[in-house]
Amino acid sequence: MLIRSIIYSVLCFSSLQLNAQSIARRDSDAIPAKLESIYTRGLKYLANSQQANGVWTDNSGHYPGVVGLATLAFLAHGEDPNHGPYSSNIKNCINFLLESQKAENGYIGTSMYNHGFATLALAEAYGVVDEPKIEKALQKAVDLILSAQKRNPKGAWRYSPDSKDADTTVTGCQIVALLAARNAGIPVPDSAIERALKYMSSCRDSGGAYGYTSRGGAKTTLTAIGSLCFSLAKQKNADGFDQSLEHLKQNLDYRDTHYTYYFEYYMSQALFHADEDLWKLWNDKNIRLMSVTQQSDGSWLGNRGPAYSTASALLSLALNYRLLPIYEK
Repeated sequence: MLIRSIIYSVLCFSSLQLNAQSIARRDSDAIPAKLESIYTRGLKYLANSQQANGVWTDNSGHYPGVVGLATLAFLAHGEDPNHGPYSSNIKNCINFLLESQKAENGYIGTSMYNHGFATLALAEAYGVVDEPKIEKALQKAVDLILSAQKRNPKGAWRYSPDSKDADTTVTGCQIVALLAARNAGIPVPDSAIERALKYMSSCRDSGGAYGYTSRGGAKTTLTAIGSLCFSLAKQKNADGFDQSLEHLKQNLDYRDTHYTYYFEYYMSQALFHADEDLWKLWNDKNIRLMSVTQQSDGSWLGNRGPAYSTASALLSLALNYRLLPIYEK
C-alpha cells in the first residue's frame, strides 16, 4: 500500500536522523491477509467511534493513556498521520494529549499510567506527525517522569508523581516511555534506566517471574512487562532474564482473564524482543484468538471499554508490521 510505504520511509528516515536503528523487515515476512483484515476492521472501529475532541465516549476512552494507545495503533499500521485517511483521527489524538498536559509540570492526565502511555505515544509520533508542539510536550513529559523517580525512595513509580512506593506495572510503563523518548532523541540518563531496572529486579523471584510490588505473588503478565523492559534496555544478558523467558515459554497458553488485552499487549512485545521464534508460535495463536473475539463492528470488548480493548488488541498484533521505532530489534 502506497501510504504504508510512505510512512515506512518517513519512520526510517526519522530514525536515521536521530541515530536510531532503522526498522528491519525481511522480504519473507508477508502480512497474512487474515491479519490485515482484522487490523483494518479494528482501525475503522476506532476511527468511526472517535469524537471530534480526540476521545471515545466509553468508560475509559477519555483517558490520555487510552488515547495514547489508540494513537500507537494507528501509527503501528503505517497510517499517514499528515495526509492519509486516518490523519484527522491521529491529529485529534495528538491534540487531545497536548491539551491534557499541565503547563506547570508536564503531567498528562491524573495518573502515571495515563502519563506513561501518553508519553510513549508522543515519543513514537515525534518526527512523524506534523505538529511542532510535540517536541516540547515530550520533553516536559520526560522531565516529569525523571523528577518523579528522583523523589521516589525506590527509584521507581506508582500512581502519582509524588508516590513514595512503586509497582512493576506503573514502573514498566515509565521505563518503556523513557526508552522510546530516548530513541526519539530526548536525553534520558543511563542512571535513571539503571535505577528503574534495579527496582524491577527486586520484584523478580528465583524462577524469573515478577511480582507486583515484591517477589511474592508473581504473575505472567508482570513477567512479560519485566522481560520487555530489560530487552528494550539492551540488557538481555542480565541476571534472571533467561529464567523470565523460560517462565513466558511455559505459559504460552496463559490468558489473563481480568487484564486480558493488557496482557496481550505486553506478551507480544516481550516474546518478540526476547525470542522471535517463540513469538511466532505465540503470534499464530494470538491472530486466531483476536479473530474469533473481534466483534462485528471491528471492536473488542472488555471491562475497560471497547476503545481501550481495541487499541490494546491491535497493538498485540502490531509486531507483524514493525513500523514503530519501539518495535525495532
